[in-house]
Amino acid sequence: DEASCLVGSEMCIRDSLYVGQRCRRSGFASAQPAAAQNVPVGVETGKGRRLNSITGQRAYHAGVAAENMVARVYENRGCIIAHRRWRGRGGEIDLIVRDGAMVVFVEVKTSKSFARAAERVSPLQIERIRNSAADFLGSEPSGSLTEARFDVALVDHAGMVQVIENAFVHM
Repeated sequence: DEASCLVGSEMCIRDSLYVGQRCRRSGFASAQPAAAQNVPVGVETGKGRRLNSITGQRAYHAGVAAENMVARVYENRGCIIAHRRWRGRGGEIDLIVRDGAMVVFVEVKTSKSFARAAERVSPLQIERIRNSAADFLGSEPSGSLTEARFDVALVDHAGMVQVIENAFVHM
C-alpha cells in the first residue's frame, strides 16, 4: 500500500505533513495534507512498530527524512553508514557511522532551530544511547577498546544540518 512504501522517503522537514510527496524545495510539488489523503491509521513502519495516528506518521517520516539528510552529510565526509535505527538493550541509536576505524554513534534531533533541537537531548537519553552503544561495541572485534565517539546532528526547520562531534562531552 502507498503508506508502507513511504519508509525511507526523503521528505522536506518543513513539509513533512505531506505524506508521499516531496516538497517544493526538492523539485516536487506537495499535494494533499496527510489528513486529506485518508492514510490508514496503524501503518507498519517495517521495524515491528505501528504508527497509530497521523501525527505519529508525520513525526516518523520527518525523523526518517532528517536521518537521511544527516547520513548524506557523513557520506560526503567519506564515512560509511553502518546502521540506521539500530536497537540495543538501552534503546535506539539513529545512525551508526564508520569513520575509518572509529565508530560514531549519531543522535539526530530536529526542531525549529538548532538551539531548540540541542535542548531536546536529555540526560536520560544520553544514558540510554551509551548503554546501546556498549551493546554494539560488544560485537566489534576490539570490543569496548574500539575507538568511538558520540555526535549529535541537529536539523532545523529549513533542513540545514549542524553536527556536534563528541557532543556528550559537552552535555
